[in-house]
Amino acid sequence: MPAEAVDRPTKPEYLGDPTLGQIMRRPQWLLALLFALAVAAGFAWLGQWQLGSAIRTSAVEAVDTETPRALAEVSTTAQGVTEAGAAVVVRLDGAFVAGDTRVVAPRDNQGERGAWVVGHLVTEGPDAEAGAHLAVAIGWAPSTVLAEDAIAELEADPAFAEPRSIEGRYMPPEGPQIPDGDEDPQVMRTMMPAFLANSWSEVDAPVYSGYLVLHADGAPAGASALAAIDSVPALPPEQVNWLNVFYAIEWVVFAGFAVFFWFRLTRDAWEREHELQLLEAEAAAATDPDPDPAPDART
Repeated sequence: MPAEAVDRPTKPEYLGDPTLGQIMRRPQWLLALLFALAVAAGFAWLGQWQLGSAIRTSAVEAVDTETPRALAEVSTTAQGVTEAGAAVVVRLDGAFVAGDTRVVAPRDNQGERGAWVVGHLVTEGPDAEAGAHLAVAIGWAPSTVLAEDAIAELEADPAFAEPRSIEGRYMPPEGPQIPDGDEDPQVMRTMMPAFLANSWSEVDAPVYSGYLVLHADGAPAGASALAAIDSVPALPPEQVNWLNVFYAIEWVVFAGFAVFFWFRLTRDAWEREHELQLLEAEAAAATDPDPDPAPDART
């Protein structure tokens, strides 16, 4: 009579020896672990290197912004303010145009809020393009009213419109800011040379896209009521290479996968041994006759 088939569970119960820990401590799997850790360390190093190269200074060569240079070397009216020309100290000759001085507010200076007095300068060669127009931030006042008073004092001085040599920091234009509904639509809150040029009386030549923050030693004589505007070099921006960041994350994932792959192999070996034990037990149960046959009944 054929022996009854032993029902095999859909998932074996892993009981008894060897345990998963015993499998992991076997020499071949310890060597495999060391290899996996070495691979993971290599991947981790690659990830660190990739991340370090992801953040870098945008300018490979540092730009000397503090040594005065001719404005013509830094920018022209035909181009915008480049990274190599932004926040560079420049020198040039020119004359202010009386009647075109404006107030730009609000402007902060040394932690205080006030207003800038901005003049219209017609440039002269050879350090600048002859006859071009340049917006110049002359100085700072604690309020718009005091700035207007300073403008009156400046333009009352005949020497204000005389040719002069000046020095300052050449800055890129700022973005527009729309005035509030109850304000004069012509009010200026940001330094936009193109917008300022629309308010100047005579603009018959190109306008520089940037503006100049005048240094105190070059301010007109009538600007004694104005404070010098903060003039500091711009910090080089840091650029993030997101592709390198992605690669760095990939290397970290690979490092974790190397250790997980070792764990998965050891677990597979552990399961395989228990499955073999189960198959041997099934085979033994199928071929072994009944050890205790029922005795014949005798009367």
